[in-house]
Amino acid sequence: MENSDISKVALVSTEDRKTGVASSIQALGINPVKNKDVLIKPNFNTADDTPGSTHNNTLAALIEEVWQMGAKTVRLGERSYPLTREVMAQKGIIPLLEELEVDIVDFDDLAQKDWVKVDADGSHWRDGFRVARPILESECLISTCCLKTHQFGGVFTLSLKNHVGVVPTTRHGYNYMSELHSSPHQRRLIAEINAPFKPDLVVLDGIEAFVDGGPANGKRADGNVFLASPDRVAIDAVGVAILKSLGSNADVMNKKIFDQEQISRAADLGLGASSPADIDVIAADEKSVEYRDRVAEILKKG
Repeated sequence: MENSDISKVALVSTEDRKTGVASSIQALGINPVKNKDVLIKPNFNTADDTPGSTHNNTLAALIEEVWQMGAKTVRLGERSYPLTREVMAQKGIIPLLEELEVDIVDFDDLAQKDWVKVDADGSHWRDGFRVARPILESECLISTCCLKTHQFGGVFTLSLKNHVGVVPTTRHGYNYMSELHSSPHQRRLIAEINAPFKPDLVVLDGIEAFVDGGPANGKRADGNVFLASPDRVAIDAVGVAILKSLGSNADVMNKKIFDQEQISRAADLGLGASSPADIDVIAADEKSVEYRDRVAEILKKG
């Protein structure tokens, strides 16, 4: 990347989710949502307590911020591991979304034709994969994810892994999640899911983290941080640096950040930053500078 293409990742040191959402987005100095139809992709794979899933307060704060930034409409789209509506009901999110005037796009309800085939050319998927049409056709896509490790082969689940929820479990007579979780190329497949679309903004809630185990439950640590970036690869790289700073498992601690297969494959596909030198970690305020400096140093070392 040239200097003009440096990826900004805003970092806020905070224990407050509303502050974290607003300050991290505002620090980027961008507004991709104004007069747009916005689709938010949360981390609702299950209804487990945060960071097992997106915190209701984080989602509410993000929606409120998006409305304040001038969004034309706001929808929330997801495909969970159990039935999506059941997960949302367990989380108590449905009345909240109604109150905030957000329509739900339940990917479980999509017609077969609305799972769009993506060919396998150059990928590690056997015969390609399918992506929910609302993701591909969204005018403005925002992804919000958590900070955690993944004990079932992913190593970590941040923004790239969050987008596994745009691929069906089973459709057109094929179980895509079975292929993903049984493949020796699982982490590359995760990156490749991201190739057909591009979020306009990613917000990561790292107030609580799993530093081992995950994605539904695991060893907890206080991250007390929020990140925001338009670059999925950059925000995941910074997220892994934070996991390293918190003292994570061997799969995280003993490998350089851009050698992690999710990140390296995504970088190879041109989805974002290709090295730590391509990333500028911005402290959103004075009290975040020390945290930013510590994480930026880890990122630089890899």
